Amino acid sequence: VLKFSQYTGANALAGRWMPGTLTNQITTKYLEPRLLIVTDSRTDSQALKEASYANIPVIALCDTDSPLENVDIAIPANNKGKESIALLYWLLAREVQYLRGTLSRASGWDIMVDSFFWRDPEELDNKQEEEQEYAKPAETWTAPAGGAADSWEAGAAGGDSSWDAPATGGGDDWSAAPAPAAEEGGQNW
Repeated sequence: VLKFSQYTGANALAGRWMPGTLTNQITTKYLEPRLLIVTDSRTDSQALKEASYANIPVIALCDTDSPLENVDIAIPANNKGKESIALLYWLLAREVQYLRGTLSRASGWDIMVDSFFWRDPEELDNKQEEEQEYAKPAETWTAPAGGAADSWEAGAAGGDSSWDAPATGGGDDWSAAPAPAAEEGGQNW
């Protein structure tokens, strides 16, 4: 929303909607917009109600479960995912640039969609810290004494290195008779 307002010159009101913003002229946050664009008509129901009182046209990004009361133009879209919302606002901003004539339809818009994604500042800091940890030089590894790790052909502890050789170890004889059953009434675990 903030990038959309940056590229179109609109006033962004991101965050919590203060009741009375469009109807109460006494408040310091009173606004008289010509158009209201909302991301979700369900969560922004208070803004939609106030816009209907003030006769302000409303454009809403609507999912299949979004109510359409007080919505003038519904844009069918996924308004739940942050990538989807970013793409929609990028498309709207690009179309506004086209309609104003500041951007030619023959040439592409050099602003990437990625710049419209919301990124949590703490998440970015954590990612930078992880990248710095990966950028540290690796410790030098040395071969164990005795030179056993010099070649793969040496085999494991001098045994047969053939894949077709029978497995050794374990020593369990599976053909042995089963253990006798516990006496009745007793709890021989």
